[in-house]
Amino acid sequence: MGQEGEEFPSLPEIEKNQSITLSQFSLKEVIRQTIFSISYNENTKLMTGELFEVKDDQLSVVSLDGHRISIRHIELKDHYDPFKVVVPGKTLQEIVKIISGEMDENVSIYVTSKHILFEFDNTRVVSRLLEGEYYKISQMLSSDYETKITINKKEFLNCIDRASLLIRESDKKPIIIDIADHSLKLNINYFFGSMEEEILIQKEGRDLLIGFNPKFLMDVLRVIDDEEINIYLVNPKAPCYIKDDAGTYNYLILPVNFNH
Repeated sequence: MGQEGEEFPSLPEIEKNQSITLSQFSLKEVIRQTIFSISYNENTKLMTGELFEVKDDQLSVVSLDGHRISIRHIELKDHYDPFKVVVPGKTLQEIVKIISGEMDENVSIYVTSKHILFEFDNTRVVSRLLEGEYYKISQMLSSDYETKITINKKEFLNCIDRASLLIRESDKKPIIIDIADHSLKLNINYFFGSMEEEILIQKEGRDLLIGFNPKFLMDVLRVIDDEEINIYLVNPKAPCYIKDDAGTYNYLILPVNFNH
């Protein structure tokens, strides 16, 4: 059984007045490095999407779910008129699946008040935008810190990965991090077993004992390409920041309360 092709819904007409162009590789990377921290709760609709904001020659992509924030900045090759839109996470997840990600292949992005259009290769992807004013991220970020550590990313990730084998995600058991002068100790105690491991670090500032959801840390560490990372902390109840000196990425993670 079939029906008349004229009855198939037509794509909305997109006026190509406002646009940016970037490499497919850059688009795929900024989505990959932020999409993990969107929310899947439809009650917080704006959190199910990502903020795309253009100012001059910079594209900023932001996602958050109430427990963490992911921010990526990339430089564009040209200057563009500023705009700010919230793109559904489901659209971006589909884009990542079908885009080739080649460095020398471009993608053009066109925006209107209600739609966004991605054009690359022989493909056009049109999506409605999420309506509403996105959260004021700048008010949630701080440059103050009491403790700064520099640590090998791969070593830190592997250590948390081993510790998380003892944790069921449904139990939301935190991993305890004890930061001292030249070392960082990871500790987990659970009825499956316990683990303690130590990693050498460079530290500035105060010693600190803090707990985190291990999944939140691993999600961030898996998408950072740097060999060493800087982590900034204030106290056991304040968020930590993982960011680079160049300002290309900034990840905020809220700590978890625990009984010491």
